[in-house]
Amino acid sequence: MDAKMILRMNAADHEISYANNSSFQKQVILKIRPIIEESITDAFKKIAPVCMKVADLGCSSGPNVFLAIWHILDTVHGICQQEQLKLPEFEVLLNDLPENDFNFVFKSIPGFYERLKKERGDMLQERCFIGGVAGSFYHRLFPTKSLHFVHSSYGIHWLSKVPVGLEDNKGNVYMARSSPPSVFKAYADQFQKDFTNFLSLRSEEIMPQGCMVLTCVGRKNPNPSKEIMVGICYPNPFLTWLWRLYIYLFISLYFLTTLSIIEAIKTMKTCFLWTIYMG
Repeated sequence: MDAKMILRMNAADHEISYANNSSFQKQVILKIRPIIEESITDAFKKIAPVCMKVADLGCSSGPNVFLAIWHILDTVHGICQQEQLKLPEFEVLLNDLPENDFNFVFKSIPGFYERLKKERGDMLQERCFIGGVAGSFYHRLFPTKSLHFVHSSYGIHWLSKVPVGLEDNKGNVYMARSSPPSVFKAYADQFQKDFTNFLSLRSEEIMPQGCMVLTCVGRKNPNPSKEIMVGICYPNPFLTWLWRLYIYLFISLYFLTTLSIIEAIKTMKTCFLWTIYMG
């Protein structure tokens, strides 16, 4: 089955959903707000559209869905007020994979409209039209030269498929110290292929003088295996705990695939006690 038809975050009302565990991603969006404002200001002043078309790729579901969209609308609204320009209409297109919890997203739209009306007035609220577009952003999603602004936060590090050539990555479920160089190359090659494809597709969909703001995770060190244990030294206690939990889950997965169930349970108990001791 096609990966895009089965991959998704948990539903928004799930106990361990992205919606309930996305505070870090929220801080990232808030951190790059000046970049969004600068980019949207530049695009709006150059194009001055009657209807500004904005796409958010990998919108997921939860409290962060409309965060960047609010920044975009608020920035254009401020420009129009300051320079006494006519406020354009906005077509906002929220994209994610077909199995995303779009029901939650659509149910959140009236609340977003209500906030727009309350904080920015009837005019902005009445000029904003929101829709959903289900599909992978590694395929064409929008008509040719139809978008003024594209935003994506913490989405493009997801690959379109499992890289080819991971057969030698025995005992690991990711790039680890023991992974051979061929595994690092396989991940890097797949990302390069996916990102090149992503940019090519967006170049067809974004109109001249339009722009795009992308945020993704990255590394300071070109060798991924040298940063595997960096999390142990995080100054933030929560991130340190999170990293240890990640290591614990990895060890659990490893032993579940290599030992009997009874042996795996015994081993996981030992690992769990080690994790608590380290804390």
